[in-house]
Amino acid sequence: MTIHLPGRAAAPVEIAPDLARFMAEQAERSALEMTLRAQNKEVLFDGLRLAGIAHVLVSFDGSGDSGQIESIDARNDADHHVSLPAAQIIFAGIDWQTRTPIEHRLTLEAAVEDLVYDLLSDTHGGWENNDGAYGEFCIDARARSIHLEFNERFTSSELFTHDF
Repeated sequence: MTIHLPGRAAAPVEIAPDLARFMAEQAERSALEMTLRAQNKEVLFDGLRLAGIAHVLVSFDGSGDSGQIESIDARNDADHHVSLPAAQIIFAGIDWQTRTPIEHRLTLEAAVEDLVYDLLSDTHGGWENNDGAYGEFCIDARARSIHLEFNERFTSSELFTHDF
């Protein structure tokens, strides 16, 4: 792309190569994030099953530029409430400077939180802003699936005009 400024000699300014490089880096990072997230889900499912946990329900709520996980409820195969053990698993992440995979040791609870916050930001970025949103994740370790019920809040207004 060449930019011509009025009153000056045309000076070619190359923007496209920088934009193309940035887009390629973003695509590469997104692909790596998807791969690592899929691996992390499998590691989490395995860790939960080894701990005898069948389901984890994670409730979240946010508004006014603040959001948080409200509760984490783990259930065993008999559907009884159990505490998440302090056992640790290894989750993969990306080093922001080198853009290479790194490993983090996390407790099962921290891994659940990490994954839930990532999924929320990917599917509903800004869920905690303005009127916010609330909902629940159901992590089914037996079926190796994650289900999200998401409720977005919003303020609505209707305009009525009358001339008398």
